[in-house]
Amino acid sequence: MKKLAIFDFDGTLFNSVDDVVICFNQTLEIYNFPTLTKEEYFECLGGNIDEIVSLVLGENNSFENIEKVKKTYLELYNPSPKEHTLPFPEAHECLNKLQEKGVLLAINSNRLNYSLKYFVEKFFTDIDFVLVEGHDEDYPSKPNPFGVENILKKANVDLKDAVYIGDSKTDIETAQNAGMDCIVVKWGYGNQKDYENDYILEAVDEFDDILKYF
Repeated sequence: MKKLAIFDFDGTLFNSVDDVVICFNQTLEIYNFPTLTKEEYFECLGGNIDEIVSLVLGENNSFENIEKVKKTYLELYNPSPKEHTLPFPEAHECLNKLQEKGVLLAINSNRLNYSLKYFVEKFFTDIDFVLVEGHDEDYPSKPNPFGVENILKKANVDLKDAVYIGDSKTDIETAQNAGMDCIVVKWGYGNQKDYENDYILEAVDEFDDILKYF
């Protein structure tokens, strides 16, 4: 049985896409770039902020455009109420159940560190995470295993005793690059191809489906 659960954040623990869509589309309108639907944004998520902006801009993804859109997006997103960004139903209950079992918990995300920690401190104050590892622009982002390796070191857990839990291709690649088992959740921003990936242990429909591995 596994001893450490490393969770992705966006699309795994939190439903966060609606606030992202609102602020990105406001930004794109400012610069007269085409806006995207929520479904189109799903195809752009998973990487770090620069990678996401590049995909959102499509053929307009010059360095200059990426920089100005990123700056304006963060200026809009950071002070916004983010009222639509909430934990998925049963997310908190699942974390509590794992914690009661003595399972070590961590988060590894490409969301910027300060934003990640804001939501964790707001909604999961009673969960004792070993480490909450967001994206720092000075260090590699997922699918590089840098964050996973930091978590394993802090938790003092072997690879075979840990599992990565995410919703998309980026999470699967992160687990592969770390040499770690992976579970994919179906309620996030992934697709059928991710759910059928040969590398994963399972694609689960409900949070309780995760518990059997611990």
